[in-house]
Amino acid sequence: MSESNFIDYVKIYCRSGHGGRGSTHFRREKYIPRGGPDGGDGGRGGHIYLRANRNLWTLIHLKYERHVHATSGEGGGASRWTGKNGEDRYIEVPCGTVAYDADTGEFLCDITEDGQTVLLLKGGRGGKGNTHFKTATNQAPRYAQPGEPHEERTILLQLKLLADVGLVGLPNAGKSTLLSVVSAAKPKIADYPFTTLEPNLGIVSYRDNRSFVMADIPGIIEGASEGKGIGLRFLRHIERNSLLLFMIAADTADIRKTYSILDTELTKYNPDLSGKNRVLAITKSDLLDHELREALSATLPPLPTVFISSITHQGIPELKDLLWLELNRETFHDPDQIIRKNLDLNILDDTVEDNES
Repeated sequence: MSESNFIDYVKIYCRSGHGGRGSTHFRREKYIPRGGPDGGDGGRGGHIYLRANRNLWTLIHLKYERHVHATSGEGGGASRWTGKNGEDRYIEVPCGTVAYDADTGEFLCDITEDGQTVLLLKGGRGGKGNTHFKTATNQAPRYAQPGEPHEERTILLQLKLLADVGLVGLPNAGKSTLLSVVSAAKPKIADYPFTTLEPNLGIVSYRDNRSFVMADIPGIIEGASEGKGIGLRFLRHIERNSLLLFMIAADTADIRKTYSILDTELTKYNPDLSGKNRVLAITKSDLLDHELREALSATLPPLPTVFISSITHQGIPELKDLLWLELNRETFHDPDQIIRKNLDLNILDDTVEDNES
């Protein structure tokens, strides 16, 4: 089995540069045999920065670069010459990366925007040359400052995917199939649990060249928040999602109970997830006739719901419309304004359909 290219957790050792030593040089020329002090300052040690790069989506490039060292500053020279600063090092990471101190667990920073740069470790300041220590009573100081020492720290980097819609469901709920239908993503699809072993991202095209990002994570089972299954490792990837799309198969014995299990696991993992907007999609709805669908609707949780089938594409346009409406609901005071004026979602508005007919 080939090793996965999706790496969302790395630990790296970082060390900034040492400051250069100040010079204790004295001016010596042909006709000035006993000139005064002219030692220059040492250069600054190199800093270490964390920088977001939107072209990256995983931390795999850091997997084999576990030690990041900035160079030290050069020592000062004659004629008050200042030593060269050490070379700064930039650690490129995907947008959505969070950094912690690996030893103390201290939160360091959260990188979310392309180009955002955060200073992780400062290089040591260069020492002052003997020029700075000349006084009326000490005109030939034979000492200078050493450079400041470097800083070192072990950094823990965790990636949390940035997506608009996060897919939540049990294994084999049809999440990967839906993602492959509504986007160009090609996740692995098979008829057995835990086919998805790593998160997948897809860009869903919408009306008028609009789009939104959808994230699929491995299926969640009861007890995932306590470490069961493989969903716990990836639950952090839905913390940043604006909207959660719960997916439950139509042939599930008790849909309300299944939803309760998923909701409980999310809340146990992070109580803040209970406040996120939610939509429910009943998958494999091609198995239901009209009577079964009506009977099933009476037992569903009180959420915006749509019946879909990724195989027959049944309900897929309605699902896109519902997701877009929920993603933009806070932008408008009147949800009908989204439907009638801005998005022209006729399939969600029976009145408009009747007028057109």
